[in-house]
Amino acid sequence: MTDINLLEIFRQSPTLLVLFVCSILSVAFAFERFMYIRKADVDGNELLGRVRKMLEGGKVDEAQGFLAKHPAALARVIHYGLAHRNLKRDDLEELLGTARLEERLKLERYLGILGTMGNSAPFIGLFGTVVGIIKAFRDLALAGTGGPTVVAKGIAEALVATAGGLLVAIPAAVLYNYFQRRVKTMSTEMEVYSTRLLVMMGAK
Repeated sequence: MTDINLLEIFRQSPTLLVLFVCSILSVAFAFERFMYIRKADVDGNELLGRVRKMLEGGKVDEAQGFLAKHPAALARVIHYGLAHRNLKRDDLEELLGTARLEERLKLERYLGILGTMGNSAPFIGLFGTVVGIIKAFRDLALAGTGGPTVVAKGIAEALVATAGGLLVAIPAAVLYNYFQRRVKTMSTEMEVYSTRLLVMMGAK
């Protein structure tokens, strides 16, 4: 049996081309989410501590300016709370809840694409394998003789599609779960520190 030319298989397989595009999308959106979440994360105790010192010194405007320039999601939630600090506690708490939901939506942006890649890539690869095997048996029927040696190369080439699907899906699924965990953790932190902000401001 001749050697299998992976480059040639790639060129002739529409399925592998689709999987290649999926892999590019996965890498691009994973990198974008990593940079965004890294920028949006912050030590909540340190951030709230600095804000508390400014408020204790009567520097509300300075605190708002500091928070407005901070890239963290929690900073935007606290800034929103300070901007509406004169409201009643129930109203302010509800507004902070909407701010947290808004920030969570920003954190979860594009994660659906990674989840879709992780779920669909194996099926795309399987589809390519099935098509490849059908082609291999068609070649066997046309050849008439040769037995397994005729289809062995074709089946081996078809299985490359399944391997490609898994190669795309596994990292995408791992990254999706990782980012979802980060988003959940950051959402919980925003809820905790926004509640502490309410207590700190003595909202009634």
